Amino acid sequence: MEPHGNRKEKQSEGHRRQKPGREAGCVLVGRASAAWDTRSRRRCALGLAGRVVGLKDRVMDRDRIESEIRESLATKQRFLEQSIPALETFFAKARACIDRGGKLLFCGNGGSSCDAAHAAGELVGWFLEKQRGPIPAIALGHEVPALTAIANDSGYEFVFSRHLEAVGRAGDLLVGISTSGGSKNVLRAIQRAGELGIESVAWTGELRGPCAEAADLWLPVPSTSTPRIQECHLLIVHLLCAHLEEPFGG
Repeated sequence: MEPHGNRKEKQSEGHRRQKPGREAGCVLVGRASAAWDTRSRRRCALGLAGRVVGLKDRVMDRDRIESEIRESLATKQRFLEQSIPALETFFAKARACIDRGGKLLFCGNGGSSCDAAHAAGELVGWFLEKQRGPIPAIALGHEVPALTAIANDSGYEFVFSRHLEAVGRAGDLLVGISTSGGSKNVLRAIQRAGELGIESVAWTGELRGPCAEAADLWLPVPSTSTPRIQECHLLIVHLLCAHLEEPFGG
């Protein structure tokens, strides 16, 4: 059995052997920081500098930035040229829904879920006209306890349709948002809306998928690029809010 002093000496040697590992991560705590010499600091600084250079090499260059912006503008130009009739029909349906005492219901996944919440938030709160009353709107699937319970007990496919059954009524208008046009839970909500006497609109990309087939109105964005489709969906959100606020404007 080794004397206690020898064990302490070996532990100290072990700490010294581990020091390079700590230097590599540039993290030293407590007494170990006192032993961090100039050479170690230089090695760490060089390592961090190398990482910064590597990151700089991966920054999007000017040509790529310009290309992305031009693609976005081109998509919006095609949307302007092709989508005015569908937008007018959608806005008329939304106005009629509110006028008859109904509400707008939005649903989508991921970024489309954010668009749904954005739309509902602008309508219940304010968009541009600060003197108006609230416009009834709900983003389905944003109540986390209900969302997780439904997904756990029945399946993620039902997270919107079940919420729709709870709050939707005939005379409401459902907006199903899906860049692919085939999200199963959005499709299920659109189908259930038809069974409940609720009109539905599908916001998608240019591909006519199951959501478009099931909805009463299809509002496509002329693109197959998810970012470009989402950018136009955000534009629709703002156009919708501006349209519904018109009666309240000065």
